[in-house]
Amino acid sequence: MTAEQKQHRFRVALAFGLVYLFWGSTYLGIRIAVESFPPYVMGMLRFTVAGLIMLAVCAAQGKKISITGPDLVKLSVVGILLLSVANVLLGWAELYVPSGLAALIIAIVPLWFLVIDTWLMKGDHLSRRGLAGIGLGIVGLVILLWPKLTAARAGLGKMQLLAGLLLVGTSGVWAFGSTLSRRWSVSVGVYAATGWEMLIAGVVNFLIALALGDIPKSHWTASGLGAITYLVIFGSLVGYTAYIWLLDHVPTGKVATYAYVNPVVAVFLGWLVLHEKIDGFIVAGSVVIIAAVALVTSAKVRVREGAPMRGPELPACEAGAD
Repeated sequence: MTAEQKQHRFRVALAFGLVYLFWGSTYLGIRIAVESFPPYVMGMLRFTVAGLIMLAVCAAQGKKISITGPDLVKLSVVGILLLSVANVLLGWAELYVPSGLAALIIAIVPLWFLVIDTWLMKGDHLSRRGLAGIGLGIVGLVILLWPKLTAARAGLGKMQLLAGLLLVGTSGVWAFGSTLSRRWSVSVGVYAATGWEMLIAGVVNFLIALALGDIPKSHWTASGLGAITYLVIFGSLVGYTAYIWLLDHVPTGKVATYAYVNPVVAVFLGWLVLHEKIDGFIVAGSVVIIAAVALVTSAKVRVREGAPMRGPELPACEAGAD
C-alpha cells in the first residue's frame, strides 16, 4: 500500500468517525439546548448562524452563492420542511421523550424514503426485501412505543406518546423534503444550497418564534449557548462537510451506514450524560428498527417503466438530526 493510499484510507476513516459521532451526538445537543431555548428559538439561532457561516465560506472560496428566483422557491420549500418543521419539532419532542428514543424513532427515515419515492413520487417498484423492511420497521416502532401506548391507556404518558407519534410524522416530513432536494436542481453547488436552506429556515424560525412569543421565554444559559454552538459547528458544519466528502469518495451504500450507527451513539450518550433509562423495549425495538433499515437500504429496486431519469442526488440535510 502506497503512502497516498494510506492517507486516503485515514481520511475515509476520519470522515466516517466524524459523521458517526457528531451526527449521533446532535440528539443530545438538541435535548440540552431546548432546556434553555424554546425549539423555534433554538432553530432560529442554530440555522441562521450556520447558514451565514456556510455561505461566507463558499464566497471566500470563490464559489457561486447568488441564486435565482426559482432557486429561492425550491431552497425555501426544502429548508422549511427539513429545518423549520422536522428538525424543530424534533426539539419539541425531546422535551417529552429521551434523546436516545427520539433518535431510534427518527431512524425509520430510510423506510419513509422508500414509501415516498415508490408511492407518492411514482418512482421505482418496491422489492420484497423493501416491503419486509417496512413491515419490520412498523413492528419495531410498536415495540419502542409500547410502554407509552399502555401508559396512555391508563391515563399517563399522553404527552410522551404524542411526542413519539409526532416523531414518526416528522420523519416522513424529513424524508419528503430530502426527496424533493434530490429531485430538484439549482444553479449553485451543494454547500451554497445548504447554506441558503439553513439561512432561510433560520429566518422562518425567527418569525414563528416571534409569533408564538417564545423569544422572551429564552434562558441565555451557558449550557444552552454551548449546546447551540456545538450544533452549529459539529452538527451543521463539520459533520455535514465530512458527509459530503464521503459521498464523493466512498460508495453511497457504505455512507448510508450512518443511519444504523447514529441511533446507537445517541442512546449511549443519552445514557452516559443525561442518565436516560435503557429498558428492554428500547433494546428490542432498536434491534428491530436497525434490522429494518438495513433491509430497506440494501433492497434492490426495479425502475418503473416510463419513470423519469434521476439527476445527481442533492444530499442537502440527509436523514438525521443534522
